[in-house]
Amino acid sequence: MTSPTPRYLVPFHPKQISHCFTDVLVIGSGIAGLRAAIAVDPSLSVMVVTKDEIVESNSNYAQGGIAGVMDPADRFEDHVQDTLVAGGGLCEQSVVDRVVRDAPRRIEELLAWGCRFDEHSGSLVLGREGGHGRHRIVHALGDETGKEVMRTMIEWTRRLRNVQIREQTFTLDLLTFDGSCRGALVADQQGTKTLVWAKQTVLCTGGTGRIYRESTNPRVATGDGHALAYRAGAELRDMEFTQFHPTVLYIAGSSRSLITEAIRGEGARLVDRRGYRFMPDYDDRAELAPRDVVSQAIVRQMEKTQYPNVYLDLSHLDPVFVRKRFPGIDATCRKFGLDITRDRIPVRPGAHYMIGGVTVDADGRTTLPGLWAAGEVSSSGLHGANRLASNSLLEGLVLGAGAGVAASLAASKIDDDYRAMPLANPVEEPPVESLDLDDIRNSLQSLMWRFAGVQRSGEQLAEAAAAIDLWRRYVLPRQFDDPTGWELQNMLTVGRMMVAAALAREESRGVHSRMDFPRADDAHWKRRLAFRRSSGGDMEMRVEP
Repeated sequence: MTSPTPRYLVPFHPKQISHCFTDVLVIGSGIAGLRAAIAVDPSLSVMVVTKDEIVESNSNYAQGGIAGVMDPADRFEDHVQDTLVAGGGLCEQSVVDRVVRDAPRRIEELLAWGCRFDEHSGSLVLGREGGHGRHRIVHALGDETGKEVMRTMIEWTRRLRNVQIREQTFTLDLLTFDGSCRGALVADQQGTKTLVWAKQTVLCTGGTGRIYRESTNPRVATGDGHALAYRAGAELRDMEFTQFHPTVLYIAGSSRSLITEAIRGEGARLVDRRGYRFMPDYDDRAELAPRDVVSQAIVRQMEKTQYPNVYLDLSHLDPVFVRKRFPGIDATCRKFGLDITRDRIPVRPGAHYMIGGVTVDADGRTTLPGLWAAGEVSSSGLHGANRLASNSLLEGLVLGAGAGVAASLAASKIDDDYRAMPLANPVEEPPVESLDLDDIRNSLQSLMWRFAGVQRSGEQLAEAAAAIDLWRRYVLPRQFDDPTGWELQNMLTVGRMMVAAALAREESRGVHSRMDFPRADDAHWKRRLAFRRSSGGDMEMRVEP
């Protein structure tokens, strides 16, 4: 499909580099990564590697909450059905059922570890978000659930004597030998590289949102885990399914702050530049429709009004309640002179969650022996073609724990062997011409937003593929010595897969909206697209039967 790509990003030789050994290596420190580390048997050693500070993850910035059947009037079957409906026919029902039924236990577990979910008169306060038929979202600090959950999990993980945490450590590539994953090559802030040998490796690196110009994700979400799994030979799937959050604060010069789904669950209305409430025109569920429906409606309304955003209106709600329920959003908007109880909040969609990722089974096992994956970097079958609100933190808890247990069991069956494998990657001749990496990165982000965003067409996607192929030809063969170059190479690798999948899927389903194929086509496309790097370095795509 595309020109061959190098197996490893940087040169290394086992006689010229330091080594360390661990039973289980966990790459990533979000909710899935830490839950996997916690799940490992205490008799085994665990190393958690994260490329920034431990708190810097998509999980930490999650606002809405965790979905779970905590109300006696609610039913597991209803949560399952809501998830299946949102997923557009591509969910794996057995995975959905497992995650939904395990939710109450995982939420109770967090409470036991000291997580302070919002309560009223001793009972959990349950919110409602788009796509949910009932109030079943537990939240904390009003609209900063991720912050409180990650505080709890970080504190709990730091208590574990068998877990070592390495922050500010970039994972460049997975190490493979004899067809199995044997650990990873990492680099610290000073650029010092280490070969980390592990009996089992769990990949929990999060998402790809920063491949787009408009995104709710922190800067670290550059698809590193997707790219290194691909280079190592693992299969990836569902790469056309990027979820765009409908409501991202849109103020020139500001970061693109998320405006949680819960704000619409509490009664906020979407209006256009003229103050017209437009969501009932697009869906009977109005503001409580699933995210893909709301995002596409906003884009269409922006086109109708020839305006760069729409607005959230909370002026009809009790101002005391609004400020108490959404203190984080209130504080953010106040920085720009907006009073959310009176002023309309300018919003538009932004890249939020990558549904596609490394193919895993029910235990988190990938197609590469020795490698497991959980959370946003994986394709578990939970979300199908569109993720139901507040199922992401839940996925990290349930499937992160499952991957940790399975990897722990596999590692316990392997004897200690503190030898390095005969792996090496030669030094390539440095090119004479220097590159402006920031310019290429900005160009890629703008291209992905314009041509592979909320609405897509075959013509635009083909143009995007050609542009990315050009950049890949002269960027990917180079060997850089810092994260700026490594991230760009990963973004180009993952972005090309995303565009290829979107171009191939000639229908509209869930978050994937093709203007030239506006309807779902179950006869041809109720199936998945998968990618793998061939032994020769080519990107190969197949359609699952």
